[in-house]
This record gives sequence, C-alpha cells and structure tokens, in this order.
Amino acid sequence: MTVSDPIADMLTRIRNAVMVRHNSVLIPSSKTKLAIAKVLKEDGFISDFHELRGKSNRVIKIQLKYSDKKQPILAGLERVSKPGLRVYVERKEIPRVLGGLGIALLSTSKGIMTGQQAWRQGTGGELLCYVW
Repeated sequence: MTVSDPIADMLTRIRNAVMVRHNSVLIPSSKTKLAIAKVLKEDGFISDFHELRGKSNRVIKIQLKYSDKKQPILAGLERVSKPGLRVYVERKEIPRVLGGLGIALLSTSKGIMTGQQAWRQGTGGELLCYVW
C-alpha cells in the first residue's frame, strides 16, 4: 500500500506507539526517515533505532524512551509541511517550539537537522515537523 505522506505516517506510528506505551515501533524505511530518527536520537527523544533488512523490504525499529514512572519522553509530534501545502522558512523565520523545550525539524540543503542547528549554520529549508 502506498502512502501519500510517508513522514506523517512515521510520526503517526510513533505517536500511537507512545500513547499505548509500546517499547518499540516498526516503520517502513527510507533515507529521510532514517535521518529523522537519527536527529530524534541525538536530541534524546528516542532511545535507539536500527534498520532491519528483510528479503523484500526494510524497516526501522525505533526504541521509544520513557522516564522512571513510565511517562513518555516524547510528548508530542506535529507535521507542519504537507504534500498539499509545503512550508519553507528562512534562517530568521525558524520557529522555537514551546520556548525552546521542543525542536523543529528542517530539511535543508545540508540534510535534515534541528531548527537550532540550521540557525547556527545560517540556512533555512522546509519545516518538516515540531517535536516536544
């Protein structure tokens, strides 16, 4: 089955898995999704991720992260730029999420990175999503 917005599908799968307190979630793999998972791991929103290769398909297994009281570290995910309405920002327009507690993910010419990293490098790009 083809998905018209694979990034939104990835975010929805993660959001649903966190809501029911799963330890991990499987997501169909792509280079963009691997880059997003890498940024989420670097910023401490997920524990780990691995790409599993099968005979006909590849999937990403994302290990979700919880606090001591089984409260999820990842509180929310929101898709911003969609296939029907792309959202692009310049360096000076990069938003802060929840006053700096969350991150904005951008797809730039230098790869997928957080809004803060893009601001430091002086580049803008497509605003993919907010994570908090």
